[in-house]
Amino acid sequence: MSTPQTLKTTSAFYAQAGISFAVAVCALGFGIAYLPVDPWMRAFLSIAALFLVTSTFTLAKCVRDAQETSGLTSRLDQARMDRILAEHDPFREPV
Repeated sequence: MSTPQTLKTTSAFYAQAGISFAVAVCALGFGIAYLPVDPWMRAFLSIAALFLVTSTFTLAKCVRDAQETSGLTSRLDQARMDRILAEHDPFREPV
């Protein structure tokens, strides 16, 4: 029987993700700040960017929660199957 592998994210990946997010948000803010448009257009773009960032975090959380739920379900199913196989004796006489 094969054991399921647990994927572990490294601290370097977390750092890279955090740095790339910070650079992207700063670049977006810089682009909006220096865009040659009226202030109300700049405000609209800022609100839209803020909405985009918050909805991205919400989507990431939903995907993570769905993945954790499916992982828990598959682990429970695997534990049930392991128990059934451990209790099964193919040479036992039927009752």
